[in-house]
Amino acid sequence: MDIIQQLTTQFGLQRWQVENTVKLIDEGNTIPFIARYRKEAHGTLDDQVIRELSEKLEYLRNLEKRREEVRSLIEAQEKLTEEISLSLDAASTLAEIEDIYRPFRPKRKTRASVAKEKGLEPLADMIFEQKPDSPAPLELAEGFIDGEKGVETAEDALKGALDIIAENISDDADIRRRLRNLFSVIGVVTVSAVDKDADSVYTMYYDYSEPVNKIAGHRVLAIDRGEKEKFLKVSVTLDAVKAANVITGATLNPNGSPCTEAVREAGEDAYTRLIYPSIEREIRNMLTENAAANAIKVFALNTKELLLAPPVKGKVVIGLDPGYRTGCKVAVVGKTGKVLDTGVIYVTHSDAQRNQAKELIKKLIKKHNVDCISIGNGTASKETEIFAAEVLREIDADVSYMVVSEAGASVYSASKLAAQEFPQYDVSLRSAVSIARRLQDPLAELVKIDPKAIGVGQYQHDMPPKELDAALDGVIEDAVNSVGVDLNTASAPLLSRVSGINASVAKNIVDYRDENGEFKERSQLKKVPKLGAKAFEQCAGFLRVPESKNILDNTGVHPESYAAAKDLLKLCGYSEKDIGTEAIANISAEVQLFGEEKAAEKLGIGVPTLKDIIKELIRPARDPRDELPPPMLRTDVMDIKDLVPGMELKGTVRNVTDFGAFVDIGVHQDGLVHISQITNKYIKHPSEVLKVGQIVTVWVISVEASKKRISLTMKKPKSQENS
Repeated sequence: MDIIQQLTTQFGLQRWQVENTVKLIDEGNTIPFIARYRKEAHGTLDDQVIRELSEKLEYLRNLEKRREEVRSLIEAQEKLTEEISLSLDAASTLAEIEDIYRPFRPKRKTRASVAKEKGLEPLADMIFEQKPDSPAPLELAEGFIDGEKGVETAEDALKGALDIIAENISDDADIRRRLRNLFSVIGVVTVSAVDKDADSVYTMYYDYSEPVNKIAGHRVLAIDRGEKEKFLKVSVTLDAVKAANVITGATLNPNGSPCTEAVREAGEDAYTRLIYPSIEREIRNMLTENAAANAIKVFALNTKELLLAPPVKGKVVIGLDPGYRTGCKVAVVGKTGKVLDTGVIYVTHSDAQRNQAKELIKKLIKKHNVDCISIGNGTASKETEIFAAEVLREIDADVSYMVVSEAGASVYSASKLAAQEFPQYDVSLRSAVSIARRLQDPLAELVKIDPKAIGVGQYQHDMPPKELDAALDGVIEDAVNSVGVDLNTASAPLLSRVSGINASVAKNIVDYRDENGEFKERSQLKKVPKLGAKAFEQCAGFLRVPESKNILDNTGVHPESYAAAKDLLKLCGYSEKDIGTEAIANISAEVQLFGEEKAAEKLGIGVPTLKDIIKELIRPARDPRDELPPPMLRTDVMDIKDLVPGMELKGTVRNVTDFGAFVDIGVHQDGLVHISQITNKYIKHPSEVLKVGQIVTVWVISVEASKKRISLTMKKPKSQENS
C-alpha cells in the first residue's frame, strides 16, 4: 500500500507536501514546530491539518502492520493462496483484514469445531457443493454414522454438517462485507424502555427508531448511556428478506439440488446465530466510535476557544469562590497574578454578616484599586453575583464583574501543584485565587488543570480516555504555542506544554530560573539540564524573553532566522531599534517593491518565513488573543423571572454542542440556542458559526422558570427587523 499516495488523495494535497510532512514527523519534530517553522517544506499547512495527517499516518501504518501480521499467520498455517494475498492487498480497513483472517483464526470450542472433530467436514463439503444429482442430505449423512465418535444417527451427522456449513458461511469475508454495508445503509437503530413507567431523562427514547445512516452522534451517545444505566434496550435491525437474499445469492446453487434446502437452512442459522449478533455489535461499535470521535472534536474545539479566551490584562482582580455553609472565599490578585489579600465572607447568612461582607469587599476594592470581580459559577454563585452587583451599585468606582467557569478549580486547588504554589493557603482559598487568575489569563491558569475537568463538551466522561487525552493534549499544545510563553514568569505546567519540553525539563527550567535568576536571553536555555539541541530547536521560537537585550528574543522569530531578520532590516534601511515602532510600519510595502521572492532568496529563506519575520518585526510579542473581542463584563444582574419572550439580550457562548449552543445571558442559567435558531442559513454544526467565549445578541423565545429552561434565538424577530 502506498501510504503517501493515500494521504495525498485523502487530504487533497500534493505528494511533495505529504512526503515532507511525514519526514518531519518521523524526525521527531512537534506539530507546532512543523506548522510554524517549516512552512516551506509542507506548503504552509496549518497545525490542525498536520495533526490530522499525523493521526491518519499512524492509523495507516498500524493497518499495514496488521495486514502483514495476518499474511504471516495464514502463511504459517500453509493456507496462503494468491487469491487471499490479493484480497489482503486490496483491504482498506481493519474490519476487511479481520474478515479475511476470520476463517483462519484459532477458535475456541464451537458447534462446528466439535462436528469437525467427529469427522463431519467431508459431509459438510458434499452438501454445500449441491450437485444436481446428489443424494438427499440425510442419505449422505448415513455414511458418517460412527458411534465411537458420538455420531449415533444420520440426523446427528446432518446436524453437525450444517453447523460446519453455518460457520463457513459466517466466516465468508464477502458475505460479511455485503451484510455490513447493508446494515450501514438500511439498518435501523431501535430503542425501547426497560420499564416504560420509569422516570428518567431518556423518556424520549422509550419508543424510538432511526436509520443507522442518519442518527446523530449526540443521540447515539445518549442512547448508549441510557442502555448503560439500564433504562433502555437497544438493537440494530435489518430487513430479514434482504439479509437472506445476500446469503442465498452467495451460497445456493441457482440450478437446484437435493442439498439446496439444507444449505438454505444452514444459511439462516448462520445469519441469526452467528452473523447478525456479530455485525450488530460492529455497527453499534462503529456508531459509538464515530459519535465519540465527533464529540471529541467538539470538546477539543470548545476547549481551544476557552484556552484562547482574551485575557483581562493589567487588572487587579478579586476572585470569589462562592459557598453557603463555609462562606465565600475571597482572594485579591495583582496585575501580575501575585496574591495580595485573602479572606472569607458570608453573603447567604444573616443581614449583619452580609453587611460585614460588603464592608470588607469595599475596603479591598479601595485598598488595592481593584478593577474587576471574578465570580465562580458553582454553588451559591447566583447569590454571590447578586451580592457583587449590590456592592458595585453602592460604590463610586469603575469596577465590573464577570462570572467565570470554575470547572476544575477544586481539582486544581487540592492538587500537589497548588500545594507547591500556595503552601500558605488552604484548599478553598487556592480555588479563589484560581478563579481570579482565570479572568486575568485563562490559558496560563487552565493548563494546570486536567482538560477533561474543564467541562465544555458533551458526554466527555463517556469518551475513550486515550483518544480524548490525545486530542486535548494536542489542543493545549497548539493553544500555548500559538500564544507564546514568557520564559521568566511561566509556571512548570505551562512550560511543559511548549513544543519540545516535557514535564521534567519544564521543572529543570524553573529550578534553573530559581537558582540563577531570570533568563537574560534565549540561548541560556542550552544551559538547562536535559534540554539538548533538538529540544532547543523545537521550543526556542515559542519562548519569549522580554528582559533580553536582543529584541528578537521577545518575538516569534526563531533563533535560526535571527541572521535573516537582521539582514532584512539592513536591506530595508532599518536598525534593531526600529523593531516594534511606527518607523518600521512600512517594511512590508518596501519588501513588496523589492520583490518578495527576490528578497527571500537574498536572505536565504523561503517566502512564508519572510512574511512571518515581517509580522514579528512590526508587532513583536504579538498575542493573537488581543485581536479577539474582550470578554463581557457586567455591573448588574437579572433574574430568570425577569425574562419575557421577545426580550433582546447580549450573552457569552459557554458551550457548543452538536445540537446547539448554551449562552450565558446573566441570569445564572444558560439559555439554549438550538441549531435551527442560530442562523437562517443551513449549517451542519453550530461550530460553523459559534465558538466558546463569543459575544452574541439573542432573543428570548420561551422561559420555563420552574425547570430552569430558557430557549433563545439568534434570528432577529420579525417584529424588530425594522428597529
